[in-house]
Amino acid sequence: MTSLLPGFLTMASLIVAIGAQNAYVLRIGLTRRHVGLVVAVCALSDAVLVVAGVLGVGRLVTAHPALLIWVRWVGAAYLVGFGITCLWRARRPSTLVASAAVGTRGSVLATVLALTWLNPHVYLDTVLLVGSLANQHGPTGRWWFTAGAALASCVWFAGLGYGARVLAPLFARPGTWRVLDVVIGLVMFVIAAALLLG
Repeated sequence: MTSLLPGFLTMASLIVAIGAQNAYVLRIGLTRRHVGLVVAVCALSDAVLVVAGVLGVGRLVTAHPALLIWVRWVGAAYLVGFGITCLWRARRPSTLVASAAVGTRGSVLATVLALTWLNPHVYLDTVLLVGSLANQHGPTGRWWFTAGAALASCVWFAGLGYGARVLAPLFARPGTWRVLDVVIGLVMFVIAAALLLG
């Protein structure tokens, strides 16, 4: 518990903040389509990234800063494109029916993978920070820390994806979808700007 709980709390504090990935999981949860896929990809990706940090991939990222710069630009471009898509969708609230607003399983998978793996913050937070904190818990404790971090991701994404159903009556109106798409689109632009300026 001395390593599992700190791992859980550290990861929870990092992933609760609103971001591109969380906004997308919320949107998918509201539509009730492909929720399991999105939750699984997000949770599994976090677990893989934390394990990579524990195994020392963080040193590779710090040794090659050009790699992080490349990921930053690609990630920012993707976020801007995703933001434009959200604002375009918000123009026509009649098309914002929950079941039609998501797309195919393949497009959902591509989007969630891009929002997860093209985010430079995920490498800074999950790989470098969580990985280095895990390694401070010793040879055995680091894996308990990693398990706690992975558990936090599972709990958060499952809660966000499946808990969004509670808000479904509110999102039965096209106007609410319009507001959500505008907010998500603006968040994407802010995060993209932060990536490029940070």
